[in-house]
Amino acid sequence: MTGTTDTALRTVPFQITDPELIPAERYYDTEFFELEKKHVWPHVWQMACRLEEIPEVGDYTVYTILEHSVIMVHTKDGVKAFKNACRHRGLRLANGPGHCGEQGFVCPFHGWRWSTEGENTFVFGRHFFDEGVLARAEIDLLPVRVEFWAGCAFINFDENAPDLRTSLGPVADRIDARHGDKLKMDWWCGTVLPTNWKLAMEAFQEGFHTPKTHPQLQQAAPNGNSQFGADKEGIPINEGLNARETVNQFVDYYAKLSEGMDGMVHKTEVAVLEKLRTMDVPEDPDAATMVFHGRAYEEVEKDARARGADIFDFAKVAQEHPFHAVEFMFPHYFLLPMMGAMSSYRIRPLTEETCLFEIWSLVIRPDSEPYETPLQPTMIPYNSDLFPEIPRQDYSNLPIQQLGLHDLQFMRLATHHEGMISNYQRLVDGYIAGRDPEVLAKASQVVNSGFASLILDIGF
Repeated sequence: MTGTTDTALRTVPFQITDPELIPAERYYDTEFFELEKKHVWPHVWQMACRLEEIPEVGDYTVYTILEHSVIMVHTKDGVKAFKNACRHRGLRLANGPGHCGEQGFVCPFHGWRWSTEGENTFVFGRHFFDEGVLARAEIDLLPVRVEFWAGCAFINFDENAPDLRTSLGPVADRIDARHGDKLKMDWWCGTVLPTNWKLAMEAFQEGFHTPKTHPQLQQAAPNGNSQFGADKEGIPINEGLNARETVNQFVDYYAKLSEGMDGMVHKTEVAVLEKLRTMDVPEDPDAATMVFHGRAYEEVEKDARARGADIFDFAKVAQEHPFHAVEFMFPHYFLLPMMGAMSSYRIRPLTEETCLFEIWSLVIRPDSEPYETPLQPTMIPYNSDLFPEIPRQDYSNLPIQQLGLHDLQFMRLATHHEGMISNYQRLVDGYIAGRDPEVLAKASQVVNSGFASLILDIGF
């Protein structure tokens, strides 16, 4: 954390030398963006698709990151990933999502064909080619490394990078305990933000902005449950509530969170909580808070099981695997657990100052419940009223923050609330500098430490 650089490593422009100061150029400088493209994205595990997008053999979708495109296809041997380029003249073979027929993938230029296993099955005009350029290894689709976690397929272009689980670290256990692999989409939306990809992520890495940006959440928070205990004017939030008022305020808060995210707390969970407004509680508000949450988790779990959902044991998981309201998986994926449901974000760079931002609402749904799973995001303008209230409020800040950074030398971080920003930004520096992959994997485990973490020592 001293900012010193090993002379054997690459030079990092706009390097973070003080963990509380982030150079503003990192969010718009062309050279820095090109270094990220060259040294970060080719070496990190990226969430490429949710497995429910491609449930049947022959189903495929396409994941793009900057200029690279990858076909994610469900084969008879499981999901595989291939570079989305014809081995003849380089045309994109798939624009996904779709389903392969008997012909598999067919190049629209000359008609070369590949099976779902990536094996070339037809070369048009084969007799016109020298056999040396048609060796099997030269014409089969190029495989991309793929591993699986939490109901998703992750890809990595680097064959020498440590495995996915090693890079994730303890966050994987926290999500596994909450049946992350059982989550299914309720909805999936996307937007293009006029914002650097890192800046877009940072709006969700701290709760320091809640009083001003999300006043409806701050006002709904029961006394003592507000992150900062007071509103933007310094006035205590809902101070002096009695036991019954405290319970009702918690129900209101979870309902407001559900409404604001259109998920995170699922509508089925809110319906259960509404029935607890008249539950018996002790007279002491603190004791009532504990009793309410114990009962709430019990009733939400009971309701899910009654509907046939493979829900986890709330009490056991709460004790053995404490979680954060926002869980971050470097470099670009978020899961936001609360009860049994989660929201999820994925952010991808497009240019120095634009990014693709996707949001999912995820729920553990009964297998027998009919549902039409979305196969691609519904794209919405970032300033559209169609977005739920909370992301809409965050999106209103980001474009003007991007503009403001051009007139700023540093962003200044609060050590106790904005540490996650510093932690992952310094890991970006580690990739650009070319540090050892094992060192980077250990740093990633630290970075994936959860919402509003402290500034931490990531190992370099």
